[in-house]
Amino acid sequence: MRDAFHEELARTSEQLVEMTRLAGSAMARATTALLDADLPLAESVIAADEELDRMQRELDDTALDMLARQQPVATDLRIIVTGMRMSADLERMGDLARHVAKVARRRYPESAVPPELRATVLQMGQVAERIVAKAGSVIASNDVAAAVQLEQDDDEMDRLHRQVFSALLGGSWDHGIEAAVDITLVGRYYERFADHAVSVARRVVYLVTGEWHEAYVHVPSQDRTP
Repeated sequence: MRDAFHEELARTSEQLVEMTRLAGSAMARATTALLDADLPLAESVIAADEELDRMQRELDDTALDMLARQQPVATDLRIIVTGMRMSADLERMGDLARHVAKVARRRYPESAVPPELRATVLQMGQVAERIVAKAGSVIASNDVAAAVQLEQDDDEMDRLHRQVFSALLGGSWDHGIEAAVDITLVGRYYERFADHAVSVARRVVYLVTGEWHEAYVHVPSQDRTP
């Protein structure tokens, strides 16, 4: 019975890693759709988000079943509860990639990204891909040191996010209000994507150590995006 229980816990970890892969793929494709005004690609990202939603529901159902059947304590309980919270973060990351794709769809056949911000948005997409890939590695390995390093990638995303606002507020913006709203939302989506990845890493630290260490804590602000 306990062997089967621990096999279920191992499968949960594998599913979480798969969710990071799907979230990373979604954001990579959403970035391309945004920059290239690729409507079919944007539509595919929007449609594929259901798979991440399904995986989160499946993980939650499995976790609740394990809680009811096994009544776990100590480390096992921490693994189950932390896994549920990580799946919620990863599902939200998929939502944020979908939001980016929806901006691309809304602005089609034009690109939502002005020429002067294309390099910045491309970098934001690259950082997003890198940080979610590292989150998957952290989940698979329970590597606390690697989890802490995710903070550096998040700092880079924050820097790029500030660049977006500098372009909007620098006095030379001449692309209109609608474009300003779109690029503001896009910047926010990437920034929140990175925050959720760091939240996942933070939960791995808690899973391994059983404590919330000051050096590891990164508390993302509440989502207010649609």
